[in-house]
This record gives sequence, structure tokens and C-alpha cells, in this order.
Amino acid sequence: MQALLKLSRGIDWLNSLVGRWIIWLILASTVISGINAIVRKVLHTSSNAFLEIQWYLFAASFLLAAGYTLLQGEHVKVDVIASRLSKRAQIWIDIFGFVFFLTPMAIAILWFGTPFVLQAIQTGEMSGNAGGLIRWPVYLMIPAGFALLLAQGLSELIKRIAFLQGLIDDPTAKKGEKTAEEDLADALRTLTGAKNKNEQST
Repeated sequence: MQALLKLSRGIDWLNSLVGRWIIWLILASTVISGINAIVRKVLHTSSNAFLEIQWYLFAASFLLAAGYTLLQGEHVKVDVIASRLSKRAQIWIDIFGFVFFLTPMAIAILWFGTPFVLQAIQTGEMSGNAGGLIRWPVYLMIPAGFALLLAQGLSELIKRIAFLQGLIDDPTAKKGEKTAEEDLADALRTLTGAKNKNEQST
């Protein structure tokens, strides 16, 4: 089990690294979108390549960050029933989901998606839009993203089995970090408090 936990830590590290860098793709997409809008309005010209690269970057950020999202426990869950169960029962539900839903789905997409990408590379498939981009780079994001998601699913499965064996702490517990919403709320409270102090002093 220690070897599996070491593998789990390696997968966690990989998806954490991917997650930290993927955010820059969203920034790049936003900047390109803004520049494209300005050029279209001011110079009355544009290119489908600018539009498509935005879609490519968004697709890459969405797909490649799937494993990181699972690592952070941020995938959408419906916990109406599970939240009322014991922690061990919740862990068993997670294990069932990883084994019978996430893993088969990810393997199926890799199985059918990889030949699709290879064919696009061999044929040099291009966008049907005038001035559009080559297609295989965005197609490649499908197997790459689901490979990362599958690996993270394995990591989460290992951690939950180790937890049931008493080898590690609860892998679903947040490590004290705040969400983006909590950080924003704290910043607003600080700003409001400073504003109130300034008003009182004047």
C-alpha cells in the first residue's frame, strides 16, 4: 500500500502542477478575445483563427484541469443523502463511483478518442472556416484531459482505501485553504471595515 500511496502522491503532484499552469490559458484566451474585439471594432477586420484559438484554449483549460478539479474535490456533487451518512459510508460511495463510473467512462473516451486524434494528425484535418486552424491540437486535449482525470481517479481511490485501512487522514477533508469565494468575502469585509473606520475618524 505504501507504494500505491507514493504513486498517488506523484499523480497529485502532476495534476497540481497542471492546475497551476492551466489558469494562464484562460488569461491568454481572455486577452486574445479582447484584442480581437478591439481590432474588429477599430480596424473593421478579423480572422477566424483568432476566434478558434480562443475555443482551443478554453477547451484545453476545461479538459486538462479536470484531474486538478477532482484533486481539489470541486466537481459537482449531489450530497442530499450522502451528507447524512457516516464518513466511512461516504468514502465507500466515492469508491463505488470511481470504480464503476469514472474509470469506465474515462477508459471508454480514451479508447474511442485516441484513434480519432491519430486520424486527424495523419490527415492534417483543418477547420472548415476560412483562415481556420489545424484541428488535431484541440482534439488531443480530449485523451490528454481524460488521461489526467483517470490518473487522478486512481489516486483518489488509493487514498480512500488507505483511509479505510487507517493509514492516512480523511482525504476528503479540506486542508484549511479558503475557496475563492471565501477569499473574496474576507477581502470585502476588510475593505468595508477600513472604510467604516475612515468614516468614523472623519
